[in-house]
Amino acid sequence: MTSYRSTILDFKSDLEGVIFMREMNLTFRNPDEVLDFVKTVEQYPFDMDLCRGSVVVDAKSLLGIMNLGFNQTVNLKIYSNDCSELFHNIEKYKAA
Repeated sequence: MTSYRSTILDFKSDLEGVIFMREMNLTFRNPDEVLDFVKTVEQYPFDMDLCRGSVVVDAKSLLGIMNLGFNQTVNLKIYSNDCSELFHNIEKYKAA
C-alpha cells in the first residue's frame, strides 16, 4: 500500500514542467495607473493576458489595456508558477 505522502510526491513529479495559470481581477481608474501597471509587468518574463468579456489583450500592451476601458473589472491571467512577487507588486489594482 502506498502512503499518502508518497502519492503526493509521485503526483508532483508527474507535473514537473507543467505551467499553471494564475488569475486576479483588477480595475484601472486612469491612464497613469495603466502606465504604471505596464511598467511593472514588463519586468517579468512570463506571458500575461487581460480579459474583459470576450476581449483578450496582452497585459504588457499599453494600448491594448487602454482599449479595455477604465473603471471596469478586468481579469489578469498569468501563465507562470512563480508569480507571488508580481501579485504583491500589483495589489493596488486589485478589484474590490
